[in-house]
Amino acid sequence: MKTLAITGATGFVGGALVERALAAGNRVRALTRRTQRPREGVVWVDGALDRPASLAALVDGADTVVHVAGVVNTPTRAGFVAGNVEGTRAMIAAAQGAGVRRFVHVSSLSAREPDLSMYGWSKAEAEKLVQASGLGWSIVRPSGVYGPGDMEMRDLFRAARLGIALLPPRGKVSLIAVDDLARLLLALATNSVPPAIYEVDDGHVLTHAAMAQAIARAVGRRRVLALHLPKAALMLGAKVDRALRRDGAKLTPDRVGYLAHPDWTARPAMRPPPELWTAEIAPEHGLAATARWYRARGLL
Repeated sequence: MKTLAITGATGFVGGALVERALAAGNRVRALTRRTQRPREGVVWVDGALDRPASLAALVDGADTVVHVAGVVNTPTRAGFVAGNVEGTRAMIAAAQGAGVRRFVHVSSLSAREPDLSMYGWSKAEAEKLVQASGLGWSIVRPSGVYGPGDMEMRDLFRAARLGIALLPPRGKVSLIAVDDLARLLLALATNSVPPAIYEVDDGHVLTHAAMAQAIARAVGRRRVLALHLPKAALMLGAKVDRALRRDGAKLTPDRVGYLAHPDWTARPAMRPPPELWTAEIAPEHGLAATARWYRARGLL
């Protein structure tokens, strides 16, 4: 049994990790900004990445830090720096101060192309901090994470239900179900493995159009009209989304930068060794489960 200190535990990926960790008999110390209901096996620590004292409390007595929290969308470079770079720096300092030797860091495939977006740049900078930390580290770069509970991909499912898919320029993409990602994070958190950067997906390489058709089948449509938009049109869409949803916009100019990249699939040479982890959830099954979750909650 291990004690895991988890950031982002109230979010999509972190929440799935908490479930996996508890089911395997581990203890969890979880950072939260809001009061949470008591839960057996979980110590909720009130705090935030910019509150060092709370991070010290979070890692107290932990065997491993799993740093999941991060900023995906923010209108400014400073926001990405604060959430992804300085937040990671603070977690590393807390782990070092408490003598925690194991540090698992959730990054992004976008980190391998830091010039495409501020998000990717900030994740790459965070990776450098982890690698220089002197800790026993593992870095995980997931592809597109989805599953029940995800709200980032909901717009794609809703559009598919209406029979349309507005897509970036043609390229390749891969996905990973959140439960599969959580299994990997738990394996890395509870085992001693050499430092490495892992790129992870479910092993299925899709075109954007093929992914759109897979989502269509998940919502009960035989096909959707798949329209590839040029980067300029996506930029215009980002402006419209910003005007309509303000800080809640899902399509941002920064996100357009990496959406237009032609290959967001995990490189086979950087996947975890199969004796450590292999993906179990194929896209058709994971997407169907996600659609059922949306439908049950009236989100489609």
